[in-house]
Amino acid sequence: MDYGDRSLFSLLAYGDTVFGDEILHGLWLTIQVAVCSYALGFCFGLAGAGAKLSGKKWLMRIGDFYTTVIRALPELLLLLLLYYTGTGQLKAMLLGLGLVDETFDVSPFAAAVVSLGFIEGAYLTEVLRGAIQSVPKGQLEAGRAYGMPFFLRFRRILFPQMIRYALPGMGNIWLNATKDSSYISVLGAFTDLLKSGSMAASATKHYLFFYSTIAGAFLALSIVSMITFYLLERRVNRGVRRV
Repeated sequence: MDYGDRSLFSLLAYGDTVFGDEILHGLWLTIQVAVCSYALGFCFGLAGAGAKLSGKKWLMRIGDFYTTVIRALPELLLLLLLYYTGTGQLKAMLLGLGLVDETFDVSPFAAAVVSLGFIEGAYLTEVLRGAIQSVPKGQLEAGRAYGMPFFLRFRRILFPQMIRYALPGMGNIWLNATKDSSYISVLGAFTDLLKSGSMAASATKHYLFFYSTIAGAFLALSIVSMITFYLLERRVNRGVRRV
């Protein structure tokens, strides 16, 4: 189809011959992947921080190995390794246990989320470890003296204060998560924001316009994210005297 006689912004309308709906769908998929992988990465981060602070050598070594290896390797390489080898190994294991048959396929979305979450968890591990160490130990010891079980101490004492210290670092990692979600475009199973913009640019030959549009969408997402984390930091720091 000849797009030469169309205005550039008309190409962002809805319809079968234009690309606005594809780009919005790609943006929504990017946000879904970023949110789900970040939430899972937070869980990995909590587990990793707990392992490194457990005082048990074997747990500390696992935590050190996890953060060292993940942070040392390129994220795109890790994503490819985890996505392709991880899904293959999982299917082979389930087949061996007789839980699935040969027609079973791991959900590409779930595989991408778990892979990205595992990578982000290594960075969140260090952020959360530092935040946990910043919480006054005397408060935790007082809770233990009052007979509070571990999960109650975690919910009422450790977690609220840990989040206050961790939010700045968590905000930076969230911004990375929104950008890292564009890596899924190389997996071939997703039409995310970057992929949809690339397809539109290839079809129309308006590369500068569509790549600038995608850059603007990522910039807008980052600005909204920064405002959100700023408001969250103000909320969790209520009543805290600033030096």
